[in-house]
This record gives sequence, structure tokens and C-alpha cells, in this order.
Amino acid sequence: MRIVIPELKNPIIQESIKNFPDIDFVDAPDPESGAEMVMAKNADSMISGLDYSSRDIIIAYKNHIPLKSSFFSSCFVCQKDDTRFILADGGINKEPDEDKLYTIVEDSADTFIKYFGETPKIAMLSYSTNGSGGKNEDLDKIHFVIDKIKERHPDYDIDGEMQLDAAVNPLVAAKKYPSSPVAGKANILIVPDLNTGNILYKSLEQFGGFTIAGPIVQGFIMPLADLSRGSTTKDVTLTIDVVKTLLSQNNSSKGSL
Repeated sequence: MRIVIPELKNPIIQESIKNFPDIDFVDAPDPESGAEMVMAKNADSMISGLDYSSRDIIIAYKNHIPLKSSFFSSCFVCQKDDTRFILADGGINKEPDEDKLYTIVEDSADTFIKYFGETPKIAMLSYSTNGSGGKNEDLDKIHFVIDKIKERHPDYDIDGEMQLDAAVNPLVAAKKYPSSPVAGKANILIVPDLNTGNILYKSLEQFGGFTIAGPIVQGFIMPLADLSRGSTTKDVTLTIDVVKTLLSQNNSSKGSL
């Protein structure tokens, strides 16, 4: 397995890659060159962003790597002690419409299954829980996505709309949403817009002590990553582990065809 990292000489990267002696890490002069290497099959994936903006990384991916989904999105793998979940989309889509929000959910569930090997329990986050906020177009969009996911992926558990505390705290869930199969035990948190997701993930990282992988960039023909410029060695190590696992799962799927 070969992964290109344009910031390969960065000390944080150098410390992180010591944990992966089985991966061949290669350098590139910039993100565009790195993406070209991936498309030329000189690397299996790319991880970048420690010294570049998200705009630089996403443009490089868009310019050189084809999509497999209708849209591309991002998710974060968040871990602290025994708590682990995926948060999406906090890195790319500003105000996703129904179709984009559906793709964010679908691709994030796929990432979750491939990395954690567990059944997705997807909470569609909102200011409202089960109608408590009245009627609003934003809530209609959430319910459209829920219905579509249930139709196309009946094996997934998905519910909403719900507030964050109802999604992750069983005691609050018992009060606010006792009928939900997801409330209180969600392992995938879907936010309604980029502002919400970006602020939430950085709060988890800066105040909550979470190790966070990503953004993991979804929707392209292979898993990719766009590191935060504030990523720590632990964050980068987890990001590499996620990309490595997703690549291995993709290769296994191809081998079984």
C-alpha cells in the first residue's frame, strides 16, 4: 500500500508514520502533484492538509480524481476512550440540499461500516427533537432523507430530527425521544450544515479531548483525507489508520467480485 503525503517532511507526519511500517509513504511537491500521482496509480491514496488549506486539497482532488458517488463530502472519525462515532459533514458542504444530505448520510454510513464493522445508528441532528421545534423546511429536508435511507438501506437504523443530547445521552433520550431506536446510542451524527459541523468537531477536539481523523473525504473512487492544520500526531495517526482500513476494505471488495 502506498500513500502520498505532500507534507511528508513535516515533523508531525514523520512521527505519525512510524506507526505504519507496512505502508510506503511517498512525497509530492504540492497537493496537485500528489493527486496526479494517485490518478496515475503511483499511489493508492493521498493524505494532506497539515500545511495547506482545505480549498487547496479539495480542488486538487476535484481536478484529478473521479467521483463514485453523486457528490463528494467529508466525515470525521471521533474517538476518546471507549466513545467513538462519526460526524458529518463538517468539512465540505455548506448548506446541503436533500440530495447532497442523502449522499452524506449514505457515504458516512459506508465509511462507518468499513472502519468499525458495526451497524450504523444514524442521528439527524437539529435544534428540534421529534417535532418539538414545529414545522420548518430544514426539518422537511431531514425527514425526506430519513425516508429515502429507510427505503434503500432498511438494515440501517436512522432517526430524527433530534438534538445532540437526545442523540447521545440515554437519560435525555428517555425523556425526549423514548420511541426512537437511535436516540441515546447514535454512532453517526449528521449535522444540517457546514457551520454546525465544523464548529462541533473543533469543539470536540479543542475542548473535549477527542482524537479526530480527517476530514475523511468521501465520494471519490478511493478514500482520501484533508487534515486540519491543527491536527496533532494522534489525529494524523488515526487518519492514516482510517484511510488504510478503508483502502483494505475496498481492495477486499474488488477481490471478491
